[in-house]
Amino acid sequence: MSATETSVHPRFAEALRELGLGELVSEVRRFPEQTRTAQEAAAAIGCELSQICKSLIFAADGVPVLVLMDGASRVDLELVRRELGAEKVTRAKADVVRATTGYAIGGVPPFGHATRTRVLADRSLLGHDVVWAAAGTPYAVFPMAPKTLVAHAGGALVDVREIAK
Repeated sequence: MSATETSVHPRFAEALRELGLGELVSEVRRFPEQTRTAQEAAAAIGCELSQICKSLIFAADGVPVLVLMDGASRVDLELVRRELGAEKVTRAKADVVRATTGYAIGGVPPFGHATRTRVLADRSLLGHDVVWAAAGTPYAVFPMAPKTLVAHAGGALVDVREIAK
């Protein structure tokens, strides 16, 4: 196993291989300090905040759902609720995030999760040629074209970004 492969979470490295994306392992960037927030990741990479792809777990009527959102935006829970036809949508607690994805908050990648989860991807991600997402740990990120990322995540493109009033 190469030094690069050891910087990637094993479950995520396996997901990349299963998806035929094994070569992507060599593109993973590892940082000496955690990049648990979109701001920290953008600063470490040297990219725009909106080029970070946040992988956020919510509970829709108690069922986990993954929302992929650009790093400069917030998720509008009412729009997620309407999109899913749910009665109530809340941010999932840390234990639910780990049980659902197999990863800790701050390192959740957009795919390669422990369980199959419905995925909503905000259209704002498509505003860039490349976005950066967590590679299974708060210390590692990887680049990918947004359309490709959404496709591998099995995401439905939606508009769930909070609009400033």
